Amino acid sequence: MTTGNQNQKKYPTHNVYFLKDTGNDKPEWMKVGVAWEHKDGTGLNILVDSTSGQTPMVIRKNKPRSK
Repeated sequence: MTTGNQNQKKYPTHNVYFLKDTGNDKPEWMKVGVAWEHKDGTGLNILVDSTSGQTPMVIRKNKPRSK
């Protein structure tokens, strides 16, 4: 049994850019991938296009250090 949202396509919530120095005040923004926000709101799954294919990455918020 599947629920309705398991079959829905999850579109990226963010775009990922590389900022290339152009030698003037404004860098060139080059789109290099996309990202999806985690359901718990504490991180992102990132997919970056590169010459070797797509590279998946994950970013998570730092947890407070215990004393």
